[in-house]
Amino acid sequence: MSRSFASHIVGGEIYYDYLGANKYQITLKVYRDCFNGIPPLDNPARVSIFDAAGNIVDTLYIAMFSLTPVPPSINNPCIQPPGTVCVEEGVYIDTVLLPPKPGGYDLVYQRCCRNNSILNIVNPGNSGTTYWEHIPGPEVVAINSSPRFTNFPPIYTCIGLQIKFNHVATDPDGDILVYSLCDPYDGCSPPPTSGPCPIVAPPFTNLNFTPPYTGTSPMSSNPLLNINTSSGYLNGTPNLNGQWVVCVCVKEYRGSQLIGTHYRDFQFNVVSCQVSVASIIQSQLSASGSLCAGNPINFNNQSVGGNIFHWDFGVASLSNDTSNIKNPTYMFPDTGQYVVTLITNPGTPCTDTTTQTFYIYPPLSPTLMPVAAQCLKNNSFNFTVNGSFTSYATFNWNFISGTPSSSTLQNPNGITYAATGKYPVKVVVKQAVCTRTLTDTARIFQNPSLIFDPGKYIVCDSTLTKFNNLTPTTLPTTYNWLFSNGTVLHGPQPSHMFSPPGVYNLTLTIITLSGCIDTINYVVPAFITVNPKPNANFNFLPTTTTIFDPDIYFFDLSSGATSWYYDLGDGDNSTMVNPSHHYNAPGNFYVTQTVSNNFSCNDTITKLVKILPEFRFWIPNSFTPHNKDGLNDVFKPSLYGVEEYDFSIYNRWGQLIFKTNDTDHGWDGKFKGVECEQGAYSWLINFKNEVSIRREQHYGSVTILK
Repeated sequence: MSRSFASHIVGGEIYYDYLGANKYQITLKVYRDCFNGIPPLDNPARVSIFDAAGNIVDTLYIAMFSLTPVPPSINNPCIQPPGTVCVEEGVYIDTVLLPPKPGGYDLVYQRCCRNNSILNIVNPGNSGTTYWEHIPGPEVVAINSSPRFTNFPPIYTCIGLQIKFNHVATDPDGDILVYSLCDPYDGCSPPPTSGPCPIVAPPFTNLNFTPPYTGTSPMSSNPLLNINTSSGYLNGTPNLNGQWVVCVCVKEYRGSQLIGTHYRDFQFNVVSCQVSVASIIQSQLSASGSLCAGNPINFNNQSVGGNIFHWDFGVASLSNDTSNIKNPTYMFPDTGQYVVTLITNPGTPCTDTTTQTFYIYPPLSPTLMPVAAQCLKNNSFNFTVNGSFTSYATFNWNFISGTPSSSTLQNPNGITYAATGKYPVKVVVKQAVCTRTLTDTARIFQNPSLIFDPGKYIVCDSTLTKFNNLTPTTLPTTYNWLFSNGTVLHGPQPSHMFSPPGVYNLTLTIITLSGCIDTINYVVPAFITVNPKPNANFNFLPTTTTIFDPDIYFFDLSSGATSWYYDLGDGDNSTMVNPSHHYNAPGNFYVTQTVSNNFSCNDTITKLVKILPEFRFWIPNSFTPHNKDGLNDVFKPSLYGVEEYDFSIYNRWGQLIFKTNDTDHGWDGKFKGVECEQGAYSWLINFKNEVSIRREQHYGSVTILK
């Protein structure tokens, strides 16, 4: 077997972030056993991209972004990490364009091999791994970023000790996440004798567990290894030393829609642990931060075996000069000598205390004056350090790509650069044991580059037009837009209302005011064509009318129009040149005429049509409801132009025998179905007059005749 496939893979995951415009950032994390396993991780790593049909659409060769050791942390402060466990994390990041596609895409990374000493899978030395992630198609979700796990599990755990690990994941879209133990995937198995792993499309094969272990019960533990489905909290107490492959899946839901499943497998190293604690403070000479008054000091906790800490910074006049952070930052109030105390694991059976003296020197607070950008031609930079420092302070300048490249002066002058670009500038100011590093950037520009697409504008007379043809520069710049009619506009994207109709030429002058000062001229013939607008106008007859004569006739008075549209104010409309309309109710009706011409230019005008209400009231004084001749059988008034109507009939004893609010409903001469006697009856009518807008009350009597 080739050495390149020796055992070393102990876990990993792959996920993606949607960046917009069909662009995705792909992140691959792979974990390597750096104690037993060889060789190093892939660099570059090959990530294959398949569509739903299993066709490969792209292959990414991603350079390693970072390689860092995974700290051998555990949740017991008294335990000394074993020296036989080492894990490195390799991170690979790249971006790719993937247009929306039904069925989506699969991101796939495959590698051999796993450690031969793993207990819970068959033939582990010849078993590899597949890390893959599915990007759903637009039929499932239009935009999505996958979940990703927050922390890597502890690279070792102690036999007989609860694991207690929060295996939580985060989702950039805030989707619902559901956790479970699941089957990891095999890959590149068996490994080829030479060359890279073959490219294999989904679906992928699960690892073959050694009975009685499975993906949901992957290791010897009492109680069994388990995970909370909603919080991701992983728990269990291992009871057998060795190496175990464990895989955690997290399903991603948006509402009730399952978007996909993200997973990560990893190797648990179950070992026998030893307890030891040592409280150690990094020496003052190695401390990070300024040891001068008025500046914070970053304390470096080098304690062994602890995860709970208490610091006392030794300021006798203060009671709040303490911290419980592992590596705190503290600013002493004055110069002097302070005894700093660190207690590791305070209040626990395994605790340790140490002290160290820190000396705080006079203040060092230099400032670097910023420099303005310059043109490449004849550039020359002067740098100045101001602020608070002593006369014995020293200065060490580094001008990357500059001439000269360094200086020990406080304020060096005449630094030049041979090409355009941005060049970092650094000065280290030292005073006794105190140092401060200041940085700036020397920026060198060529003549400004502006993008101007003249285009052509065709608009209607007196229409507000915004010009978006120019991409503004980041430099301070003036813009003068001079049109052939004498109009002058300013700014990179101005607006203006052009009139009268005609063709307008443009002269655009752009002047940069700083950096590289320059003037650019653009002359654009016929930049904007202004077409004439029609003029809307109409009249109508009669100009004053009532609901008794509600037919209105409209007469077009517009000019330059080729089409007409009337909004008649009551929900109806017309496209006739001279329409007429019958209004069914009194009221104020705002009629709008919209006219268009051959240039698709429009104009509108609105006029008020008033249909006045009318009022009529008459009531008889007798009727013959019982002779059954079909004439004069019902007693009711004749009304028009009333509202809030109330009509009542009373007998001679004042008893109400009939009542209605319906103007079309009259009295038939009966009371409770029985014919009333011949004689006089009183009536009372209340209503609101629609013409006078006043309430009225009328009363009188009516006689029933036989």
